Amino acid sequence: MTNKKISPQAVMALKEALSVITWKKDDLRDFLKLSMDNTAIIGSINWSGTKRESVKELVERMTNQLDLYKTDLMNLLLVVTDLTDFPQLDFWDEDGTKKAKAKKAVENLRKHTKGYIQITKEQEQAKVRREKTESRIAKNKSLQDELSTLRLLFNKLAMNTNFQQRGFEFEKFLIELFQLFELDPKSSFKNYGEQIDGAFTFDGTDYLMEAKWKQQVNRTDLATFTFKVESKLKIAMGLLVTVDGLTPEAISPDFKSIIIMDGLDIISILDGRVSLPDLLYKKRRKAIETGNIYIPFNQL
Repeated sequence: MTNKKISPQAVMALKEALSVITWKKDDLRDFLKLSMDNTAIIGSINWSGTKRESVKELVERMTNQLDLYKTDLMNLLLVVTDLTDFPQLDFWDEDGTKKAKAKKAVENLRKHTKGYIQITKEQEQAKVRREKTESRIAKNKSLQDELSTLRLLFNKLAMNTNFQQRGFEFEKFLIELFQLFELDPKSSFKNYGEQIDGAFTFDGTDYLMEAKWKQQVNRTDLATFTFKVESKLKIAMGLLVTVDGLTPEAISPDFKSIIIMDGLDIISILDGRVSLPDLLYKKRRKAIETGNIYIPFNQL
């Protein structure tokens, strides 16, 4: 197979498929690292531009140095043509168009590789390769053990009837959760007499954090926290975490510098249905698009 010439059409089809099978560049880089042997080239690619530009640079450098990268190029063709679903797109594909585009790109790649890759070989062989790749990705990225530990801790906190103690422990829990996702959290501190439950950095923005686990948050609670945020630098934002949600009248158009997480969001993270960074990103984007600062995970 490695003695076969790779057609220009197959190379173009591979570029397109790699550009659309994931949404985030981090997921694409992980996919590439787990599909190639000579992974050093991945770190030398410029990833600061668009995903499509990075893929173009990668594939063209590999095709220009086939003496080094032909086996890896063939492996990429094999792994991509074996794809039948696209779980990395689930959270971002609100209308199904992203998965449809990925499926079409992979099918097009299959069409252009039939001449020198035995795509029609027994399905069991493809299944073995697919399961092997998925297993390596899961092993490399899995947070399941850590999330399971935090889920047990969260359940234990839920049974604590000492609300003051539970509040302190909940702040510690959130710090551990944010550390797990490398969001550089800071524990509670006082600033000119104000009590701040925590802080973290996400996507280049500094956030203040308020943690509530006693009763539903009302409009006064939101107004107080918003004032804390808006009295800092203009680029600061706030994340209010309320396990019990909000009272019906709490939301106001005046609260524009904060977003809200609730107990459902936390459980969704602990269950592995969404990562904390992805959830924050989508909540912030929805708040910008709609003005709604409180959209639970199951409505995103």
